[in-house]
Parts: sequence; C-alpha cells; structure tokens
Amino acid sequence: MNLPRRAFLRLAASAAVLPAVPRIVLAQSYPSRPVHLVVGFAAGSASDILARLIGDRLSQKLGHPFVIENRGGAGGTVGAEMAARAPADGYTLLVSGSADAVTATLYDKLNYSFLRDLAPIAGIALSPLVLVVPPSFPAKTIPEFIAYAKANPHKINYGSAGVGSVAHMAGALFESDAKVQMVHVPYRGLAPALTDLMGGRLQAVFSTMPPAVAHVKAGRLRALAVTSVARSEAFPDLPTIGDSLPGYEASITEGLSAPKGVPAAVVNILNKEVTTAIADPQIKAKLAALGTVPAPMAPGDYGNYLAKETEKWAKVIKAADLKPAKS
Repeated sequence: MNLPRRAFLRLAASAAVLPAVPRIVLAQSYPSRPVHLVVGFAAGSASDILARLIGDRLSQKLGHPFVIENRGGAGGTVGAEMAARAPADGYTLLVSGSADAVTATLYDKLNYSFLRDLAPIAGIALSPLVLVVPPSFPAKTIPEFIAYAKANPHKINYGSAGVGSVAHMAGALFESDAKVQMVHVPYRGLAPALTDLMGGRLQAVFSTMPPAVAHVKAGRLRALAVTSVARSEAFPDLPTIGDSLPGYEASITEGLSAPKGVPAAVVNILNKEVTTAIADPQIKAKLAALGTVPAPMAPGDYGNYLAKETEKWAKVIKAADLKPAKS
C-alpha cells in the first residue's frame, strides 16, 4: 500500500516521538515509592552521616523516603555488590567514592566490577585528611618529617582505620612519593589509632578531620599538613602535603552511583537535586562541620574522577603489594 506523502510524514513524526514518551513520564513520576540508599559502612561512619544528610534533603524535595541501608563489611564491597546487583530502576542507589576506587584493586576476587557495573550519578563532598603527630614529635613541618623518616627508616609507626582505608592509602602514597619507609599499623577505626597516637604508641596518623580538629585544638596532637590539593577551612593556616611533595593528594570523596543501565531521566533528576542540595547554605554549613566541602560533579565528570582515582590507587596498591586484612 502506498501512503500519500503527507500521511507518511505524520506517521514518521509520531514514531520518532514514541521513544521519548516513557522518558518524559518517568521524569515526571520518579520517584513513586521509597528509594534505598545503600551505605557500605556502619551507622555513624562518615559515609553514613553524609548519606542521612543528603537522603533527608532528597526525601523532602522528591516526596518519597530515601531509606538508608547500612551493609557494612569487606571495606564497603558488601554494600557495593548489593547495589550493583539491584534492578537498574533508580530505586537502589549507592553512596560511592574513594573507598570503592581502592577496593576495586585491593580485592582481586570481587563478584562485581565497580567501574563496569555501577553508573555515576553525582559528586557530593570531598574531605581532606590531616597528618597529625604527638606534640613531642621532633618534626614540625613536612620537610622535617620526611628528613626524620629518611634518617629513621621503619621507625615511624602510622595508624589507620584498617588495611585499604583511605587513611592507610594516604600513608602508602606518602611513603611512595617521599621515598620513605614507615610501618603501617591497622586498627578497627581511627578512634583507637588516635588514642594510641596520644599515648605514644604511634608516631603519626593520617586522620579524618572531625576527631583530629578536636585533639589539635586541645593541644593533644600537632597537625603538620592536610592531604588535599587546597588548604582546608578547618586549618586555614596549615599547608598541604603537596606544597612539599608536588602532585600528592589523598582525599575522601563521596557521591552517588546506581546499577548500570539506570534510566538517564533518573540520573538527571538525582544529579540536579544533589547539586542543588549541596549548594544550600544550611547543607554547606553541615558539611563544613564534618570537615568536608561540596564537590558537585555531573555524571560524566564523577565517572571520570572515579576512574582516575581507581587507576591512581591501583598503582599504589600494586607497588606496595597490599592485601586486604584477613577476617
């Protein structure tokens, strides 16, 4: 059957519009039920606190609860695998970031691929670490710390929250860049590591901001430098390690990811709402209280960042021959 040209063009135009209709409907209706926000660490962890802060705002703005699911274990890989295996419908999200970039190489028998099986949605926040030492430690600057470490190989014990934690990786990267040899002492969290640091059983810790700020201000510890590219508002007069070791950077970055194949309309909605949330002065103030700064990123930019972080930490892990702690 031959259609008149005008009728054919009308049919062709209608066919072109059809694929867009489901996307428009989805953008108008998402979410239509509670969204599960998976955190690969225990309640009270930095990732958990951030998830609850952002989850509350998303619940308010999108009209449905964002339910926090703490699935801790194996450096965050238990939660990440759960999210990677969930339906790609936008109703299961993962608080992702630096920890996933590390475990992608540290664990060589994962049942999922972080970069392949999870899609980036948005960057949320960036947290520098701070290198702290006891007040009696002889070095007061990073150059002095490096000189002391070179003169005393294997004599500096530095603590962390465990093998593969960002605090551990910051120390391993420092050893590599400064060409020094220290001894890593893993703990079940930073709190006991800082306690031993103040007790003289350790000589250094690459600490997250909140506990370090309190101890430094009380004079129980001395801060030498922060690990981020830029100085921290928490310690505005403190230099960065990169000032002495050009190129050094080890920050904790958090964002949102979802199972691969999540609809683009969902990604766009979530990215817009997250970006708007972390620009809000109240949210920014709460982030600052946690020692973090907003790190808004478009999906593609966040994906590129995670890929670069994974590549960076893979080199450190392989060079140091790091293995995950045995449970």
